[in-house]
Amino acid sequence: MDNNIRKKERGMDARKWLKGLAIACGVMMAGAVHANLSTVPDETYKALNLDRSKATPKETYDALVKRYKDPAQGAGRGTMAEYWEPIPYSMYLDPTTFYKSPSSVKEVVTRQECVECHSDESPVWVQAWKRSTHANLDEVRKLKPEDAKYYKKEKLEEVENNLRSLGKLGAKENLKEVGCIDCHVEINTKKKADHTKDIRMPTADACGTCHLREFAERESERDTMIFPNGQWPEGRPSHALDWKANIETTVWAAMPQREVAEGCSMCHYNQNKCDGCHTRHEFSAAESRKPEACATCHSGVDHNNWEAYSMSKHGKVTAMMGDKWNWDVPLKDAFEKGGQSAPTCASCHMEYEGEYAHNMVRKVRWANYPFVPGVAENITSEWSEKRLDSWAATCSQCHSERFARTYLELMDKGTLEGLAKYQEAHDIVKKLYDEGLLTGQKTNRPAPPAPDKPGFGQFTQLFWSKGNNPASMELKVLEMAENDLAKMHVGFAHVNPGGWTYTEGWGPMNRAYVEIQDEHTRLREMLTLQERVNKLEGSKTSLLDLNSNSEKISLGGLGGGLLLAGTLALIGWRKRKQNKA
Repeated sequence: MDNNIRKKERGMDARKWLKGLAIACGVMMAGAVHANLSTVPDETYKALNLDRSKATPKETYDALVKRYKDPAQGAGRGTMAEYWEPIPYSMYLDPTTFYKSPSSVKEVVTRQECVECHSDESPVWVQAWKRSTHANLDEVRKLKPEDAKYYKKEKLEEVENNLRSLGKLGAKENLKEVGCIDCHVEINTKKKADHTKDIRMPTADACGTCHLREFAERESERDTMIFPNGQWPEGRPSHALDWKANIETTVWAAMPQREVAEGCSMCHYNQNKCDGCHTRHEFSAAESRKPEACATCHSGVDHNNWEAYSMSKHGKVTAMMGDKWNWDVPLKDAFEKGGQSAPTCASCHMEYEGEYAHNMVRKVRWANYPFVPGVAENITSEWSEKRLDSWAATCSQCHSERFARTYLELMDKGTLEGLAKYQEAHDIVKKLYDEGLLTGQKTNRPAPPAPDKPGFGQFTQLFWSKGNNPASMELKVLEMAENDLAKMHVGFAHVNPGGWTYTEGWGPMNRAYVEIQDEHTRLREMLTLQERVNKLEGSKTSLLDLNSNSEKISLGGLGGGLLLAGTLALIGWRKRKQNKA
């Protein structure tokens, strides 16, 4: 009995040794393999201090992850951490910082036991995974060149080379599947998992272990989204730093209503995870290429990209014809081989000079918000013109270059016209603020909670209010910028005429402009009236002598006249009463 046990143990040790040797050989062989990530821009290799012609997958991955996890580069709770506390749900939005393994299940389980248990506990997870490429790698190996998914075969080979370079796959070993333990514990190294200690919520670097190219492409947004004069912080706006953009917003950190604040976080978490676009557990590339995949976040009152696109001719053709397109072909073949006859979010925003990648910002010029200081002034710079040329090339896949450039010029000039309308209204309300004349400004304007500071027209005021902070005119002009002007530009950018002219954009901005002018005029007339009253109170002139040579007053119509008459009568009554006394 003891001999049998010893033989079995020696056999197990031998197998472990052989596997270790195979992995070591794989690492040595893969060490000579360069990552060769042609779709990752030079700026990223420079930022990571890597030689793109020599860097191995491991060297590339390690450099990316080091930056990705660095708090100084945007990871974690940020510089305002002292002002906010996470709620339980926060662990799913920033797992690296907050996630804890579940304590409800105590068992140490195998890969198969994960599937068996979750087939009962959460069957939809398992069904989605069983449909996924992850669960069917052998089917990928059998693909023929004529198959639309044939590109996945080359992708699988790239993934396996990445894993060999990282020491997670033997030299001649094939990856059998990507299952629960691979994503939620560690890829291809553990056979069992302790629920209470090992389980993790996969973050972008976990996905990047296999999908190094896509991870590097996404991270390259940090290096290519850099305005020439610091109009936006470096790397923003982008998916790669959207969590940092979220937690460094003063009102988000200040709000005591944390459940409300997490509404921002539920879109601004792409920096931390990949399942915003590739929804779990199928992680379908075909699904993520459809415009609907972008709609949850790129919609609404301040960046209504989905609504504008949906109402454009591009969006309508996609809605009418999209079920006839082959969404399984790679993006580069979507028009030629997939039957696609109109642009989608992915086909426009992932394309750059003929290549498609997970960097969405290499052509950004306006960054959605035209009112940001310096953005409009930069729109004719060499930096912006180069990006305009790239857009013209993108549009020229379907249109003539002249048509494309004519429309892009229309977009720029129309956006500037909307900006001018907003700036006129802004200057009116800002002058009132500077004079201390907004409603309640001197009597009922509490300071915002820390870390925010008192000020005019702050982003905070869209989500926080107390007393007369903000004043209604102030909020109205703020909404003109953050909401209406932004939607006007988005309408232009996504070719939705009603989205910039009537339904959204100019029409609502014009209404707000009129309301601000009305309120401003009434306020100024009341101030003139107050000055007249003050003057009359100290004057010996007959208080009811409206034909005197004293300063004329604009009464603002019948209402103003009645108000003045009543006021003068009241003053006269008071003076007569004083004289009698």
